[in-house]
Amino acid sequence: MRKQYAWRSLALAVCFAVIGLSVIAQMVRIQNSEEADFFRKRFDLYASKVETIYPARGEIYDRNGHLLAGNQIVYEIGVTLEAVQNPATIAQALTGVLGVNYEEIYTAITEPPEGQVYLALADFVPADQATALQQLQENLDAQPDDGAPERPSLAGLVFKQHLARSYPENSLGSNVIGFVNYEGRGFFGVEGKYDDLLAGNSVDVWVPVDPYRVEEIPQVPDGTTLILTLHRELQAAAEQILDQALSDYGAASGTIVVMDPRHGEILAMASTPRLNLNEFGNYAQLFDNTSEFNRAISMPYEPGSVFKILTMAAALDAGVVQPDTTFLDTGAIMVGGAKIENWDKRPWGLQDMTGCLQHSLNVCMAWVALQMGPQTFYEYMSSFGIGHPTGIDLLGEAAGRLKIPGDADWYPVDLGTNSFGQGVATTPVQIMMAASAIANDGKMVTPHVLYGMVRDGEQYNIPPQDAGTPISAETAHVLNNMLAVSLENESSEALLPGYRLAGKTGTAQIPTQYGWYASGVTNASFIGWGPVDDPRFMIYVWLEKPTTSIWGSDTAAPVFAQVAEKTVLLLNIPPDSVRQQFATR
Repeated sequence: MRKQYAWRSLALAVCFAVIGLSVIAQMVRIQNSEEADFFRKRFDLYASKVETIYPARGEIYDRNGHLLAGNQIVYEIGVTLEAVQNPATIAQALTGVLGVNYEEIYTAITEPPEGQVYLALADFVPADQATALQQLQENLDAQPDDGAPERPSLAGLVFKQHLARSYPENSLGSNVIGFVNYEGRGFFGVEGKYDDLLAGNSVDVWVPVDPYRVEEIPQVPDGTTLILTLHRELQAAAEQILDQALSDYGAASGTIVVMDPRHGEILAMASTPRLNLNEFGNYAQLFDNTSEFNRAISMPYEPGSVFKILTMAAALDAGVVQPDTTFLDTGAIMVGGAKIENWDKRPWGLQDMTGCLQHSLNVCMAWVALQMGPQTFYEYMSSFGIGHPTGIDLLGEAAGRLKIPGDADWYPVDLGTNSFGQGVATTPVQIMMAASAIANDGKMVTPHVLYGMVRDGEQYNIPPQDAGTPISAETAHVLNNMLAVSLENESSEALLPGYRLAGKTGTAQIPTQYGWYASGVTNASFIGWGPVDDPRFMIYVWLEKPTTSIWGSDTAAPVFAQVAEKTVLLLNIPPDSVRQQFATR
């Protein structure tokens, strides 16, 4: 009997052992099956969420390390709807601190879209306002619960911090810098031109919901930091001088650009109006169209007599005239069947080419252009880059317009009027690039505002870019001296004691939409550079529609002298006598 029970017990034990081993084997099989691998992956997905990680936008500095554009912490403020206890308190708190509409906030919380779990109420909230709300929330949470049904509470209020663009200098250099909108997109200037570099590369990642796995979130490299050629103090001085000039001369708007003609580095670029970049929402109130954001690059105009330096450069280089070539100015000349007169409508008699520049004689320049002929004249103007973008690294550059023989709207008289800057549309930077050949031994340089960039802790400087050699070094030297002599002989208001400068005024009539020129309304300009023997700066001044005087010699020239004085001080350029004394030792 006992043997029978022992056999049954053994059989039962074996049966249970087999069943147990089968279960274990099945577990092992299931855990290593394709289905198990699929479910493990799905579990990981459910335990994570897709999130786009944006890098910090690269900062922007001037050439001396002054921060022009950076980032600041701001907050998105919202509510987790199921945690809200008192919508009225939340609406009242946001109204008091942020100045938002009470009814809109209250309605948004009490009547959310179906299925909504989280609701954003405000974004780009400054840190101090967010801190005030957080403190209020803590104070209300700390109050004892008295059981009142409408107990004040900010429960459910959520604060999410993120970065937003900030501009510590407000409007300083705004025409060059541009701005970033709330969507993180760069507009105008450097922010627009180098938007991709500054923004960096965003990454879509699976972010673990489990807070203990937060270290698995990848670190995204920041955007590229940019160093500009701008000189902060010179930029501020140029803007201040420009604003004062508009007031003094009753001008509608204006532009001042300072460039190093050796490298094309833009040291200052001031234009009006200017936008406080921290308040970019006011853009439409200041500008009627995009070309007004930076007149120096985006608004072509007929420059007038500053263009004569290019006509003379071409004629000297082509061998058509020499400095001592004489011309009998009778006060008028016929070109293409049209009569061209001087700015004062009177004859100036026998003049050499320096005298033609000094007295800014339209008749003489038209004669010079006729000696060259259309083909030679326009070939030189094209070589100078007139009618073509300079390639400056700012968003929104305009090309201007240079009509040439063969165009439907070109007429023979255009050869005469183009010679003194009428009937041709250019921008200040375009004229400066062309004039850099005169100041720089015949070699043109491309204007640029990017000095270098910093990426992964390494700085990479941007080399200057040549833009061609339209004239010889000899021509450049001869014309430099002619322009310096012409300023000295007329005792120009552009002169700066202690420094020999070269330059030219410009007073241009403004064409109307009807095809003729407005009476008594002009654009006043001046371009100049120095010191003549070793040019370190080039300055362009453009005042639109001055009212106290229509002449560039009375308005733009003295403004040039003010900017030149600031420039030599801030760039530490000694007077000629001191500099030349040390050079001979």
